[in-house]
Amino acid sequence: MSHSFVHCLLHVVFSTHLRKPLIDPAWDKRVHAMLGGIAQQRGFRVLEAGGVADHVHLLMVLPGTKPVSDCLRLVKANSSKWINDTFFPDRDFAWQEGYGAFSIAQSQVEATIAYIRGQAEHHRVRTFQDEFRDFLTRQGLTWDERYVWG
Repeated sequence: MSHSFVHCLLHVVFSTHLRKPLIDPAWDKRVHAMLGGIAQQRGFRVLEAGGVADHVHLLMVLPGTKPVSDCLRLVKANSSKWINDTFFPDRDFAWQEGYGAFSIAQSQVEATIAYIRGQAEHHRVRTFQDEFRDFLTRQGLTWDERYVWG
């Protein structure tokens, strides 16, 4: 029996390669559901997935046995393959290399879910880059603009 108890909640954000608006609203819900399915098959959970044409947000619960980088590598690689197989036969789709993964408290789960569900409305007035800079600033992180813009 294990005496380790881990409940790692992460708000994860990553964009399409070069921030290209490739995720069509006609099938974005399929992409979001597929991201959760990949996670579940690999032993972790996505509580909520959403986004707009150039990026996605995931609220994830990771076990203590799986590093964040491994989980995101699995999600991004497998989803990129599925998106290309399903919508881009010329293999034009890819995710950006990096990601943002920000810890949240259990008390912030509902607010984070609401935020993720409101992405389409949110991005009518705010760019992905401004949103991502705000995440980084709130976390006290510094960054290189090359990784925010492209």
